[in-house]
Parts: sequence; structure tokens; C-alpha cells
Amino acid sequence: MANERLINSCENCIVAWKNFKNLSRSEIRLLNDNRYEATFKPGEIILKQGSPSSNAVFLATGMAKIYIEGLDNKSFILGIGTPSQLIIGPGVNVHARQSYSVSALTVVRACFISFEVINQLIRQNAEFAFGMIEDLSVKSLALQSKLVSLTQKKMPGRLAEAILFFADEVYKSDLFDIILSRQELGEMTNMAKESVVRILKELETSGVVKSDCSKIQILDKEKLRLISERG
Repeated sequence: MANERLINSCENCIVAWKNFKNLSRSEIRLLNDNRYEATFKPGEIILKQGSPSSNAVFLATGMAKIYIEGLDNKSFILGIGTPSQLIIGPGVNVHARQSYSVSALTVVRACFISFEVINQLIRQNAEFAFGMIEDLSVKSLALQSKLVSLTQKKMPGRLAEAILFFADEVYKSDLFDIILSRQELGEMTNMAKESVVRILKELETSGVVKSDCSKIQILDKEKLRLISERG
């Protein structure tokens, strides 16, 4: 993990979180004076579940997995962190502990921002506070939708939904690199690694997708959406 500061100022950061646009110039300076940067290699822990939550994490570059560490060393992947995203766990204002872990999937450049400063900005800037509520609401709705999928869809529907998520939300392309292992895809869709391998092979055989060790290509998106919807 390297700590060299690469972003000169939050004022000219081209990947800044959209809600930072609601801050005044003096508030941006306050933000800039109370942050520090770090670079993480793939596999390195950015936030650890259960640790003190003194900072929010802003992803400037790279991708990270956000996951809960459950019983018997089992993990459940809640989502994928992408550039321009601010990561704040729900436990910050409850028990001051990180509610989940975050680890780098690729090389990640992150900014750690003091919660004290963020709370100060929320109290004094109504537009920023509204933007924070909106961001948390969007994430809450996404988790609600994920919960419904995991409890009501069959395994092919869950894997199809995950593939569409990467194509539409993460990469914006029907051909993309697989940044998760088959085991991690299972942790994201609540199924065993063997089930992921089997269903992926079935999708290939039926001409819906093409995959190898490093990439997935969607060949029939309409059919993949039907599998996802009908689960």
C-alpha cells in the first residue's frame, strides 16, 4: 500500500463523487485538508469489517469488492465498488464500526475522508445532506432488490442477473474481463462454486454467453434478460 499523494486538490479532481459538486469552494478546501490517499494492490484490504469507522472511502481508480464476512469463514459479496463512488458503511452513526469489508480487485487508488468532516458538511449544507440521503437510498434499494433475487430466483436467474450487472453497471459492455473468481461469483449469487461452473457451461451450450478464464461475452442479451427475470 503506497501513500504518495497524487490528487493535488479536490477542486480539480475529474473523478470526484457527484455530491461534492454541492459544496462551496471553502467546503471543498475543508474536505481536501482532511483526506489522505493510498494505493492498494489486488487482494489488499481497504476496510476491515468490525474495525473503527473513522473514515469514508472514496474510490478514485480501480475496482473493489464489498462483502460481509459471515460464519465459518464464508463471505457474501454485497456489491462492486467502482471509481467515483463513496463507500460509507451503515454502522458509522450506530456503533462506529465498519459493517463490512472492502478489498481491492484491481489496483485501487482511494481517498480516506474524515467522518467528522463529512458530518460537519451534512449539518451545514442542506444540498450536500440531501445528496447523501439520495445516495444511501439508491444503495438501500439495490440491496433490497438483491435480497429479493437471492430468495426468490433460481440459480440460473441469479447468475444471469450477476452477468448483466457487470455488463450494464460496471463495464458498460457486453464483453468484459472477469474480475471475480468462480468462487467469488458464488459468493455474490449465494451458490456453490460448482453450481456457478455448471450454470455458466449451460449458458454457453445454449448460445447465451461465451466465456473463458479471463472474459465473458454476452451473445444473446434478450435471452439472458429473460433468464434473469424469470429466475
